[in-house]
Amino acid sequence: ASAVHDVCRDLALQLVSDAEGASKQVVVEVVGAASEDDAVEVARAIAGNALVKTALAGSDPNWGRVVAALGLTRAVFDPDRLDIAMNGVWVCRDSAPAADPQQADLSGRDVTVTVDLRAGGASGWVWTTDLTEAYVRLNSEYTT
Repeated sequence: ASAVHDVCRDLALQLVSDAEGASKQVVVEVVGAASEDDAVEVARAIAGNALVKTALAGSDPNWGRVVAALGLTRAVFDPDRLDIAMNGVWVCRDSAPAADPQQADLSGRDVTVTVDLRAGGASGWVWTTDLTEAYVRLNSEYTT
């Protein structure tokens, strides 16, 4: 089981790494969730949000887009107590600006978005990529 898990993890990371037109590999971590289901739902909502993905493509640590994406979920959280980090820099504490977002260097290939819902002890994560002009072009130029 462990070997199968390792192979599946490696294949999943290869899919993210090889995503057509993507310039960044992103992990969205959600901690402090009321349940694992909430953590995964929030992580998926953020990871799949086009505005979050385009901000990451532009290396913009726009935590407001992250808040907007997680606000569309059914997860339990207090909207006045959210903490958000971009590549380890806590740009949002208690749902308010914290560190200068420009301190969060998103220029590299690997990006981590961490959200602390402060609603419990569960966690979850999702891998994704950014959304670039190249991705849009590649996926709009062919037909099936």
